[in-house]
Amino acid sequence: MQLQPITDTPSITIGFDAVNNWLYVDWKGEHDQESSQTCCLLMLEALRKFPCAKILNDNSSITRTTVQLTVWGAWWLEEMQRAGLQYVAWVYPRVFEARQATEATVKFIQQPVVATFDDVASAYVWLQKQRNAAG
Repeated sequence: MQLQPITDTPSITIGFDAVNNWLYVDWKGEHDQESSQTCCLLMLEALRKFPCAKILNDNSSITRTTVQLTVWGAWWLEEMQRAGLQYVAWVYPRVFEARQATEATVKFIQQPVVATFDDVASAYVWLQKQRNAAG
């Protein structure tokens, strides 16, 4: 994956994959509601800067999360869709407890289309096969 760097913090790295026309988002370490919202805003900013329909959302480096879907999260998802997001390939955290929190969140998301994976390679292949609504 050739990535154009957008954001690189201790909590999240975001890059634009021009070949596939999607964002690659690599979450790192521990996340609570506040840190997740901060990182989500960085994702929204990146999507507005590099409009695309797909995100490869890699959570494999998350060590702990206590995130839950909230009203704020629903607003954020709507904003992401307004910015063009249609598909999210979501890679589960490797740590079981963090994976459970992710599963609990993902099951409530109706739009955009979210598919979950155990590894980046499978997520990458699935995301490549998704066709944008515009074509």
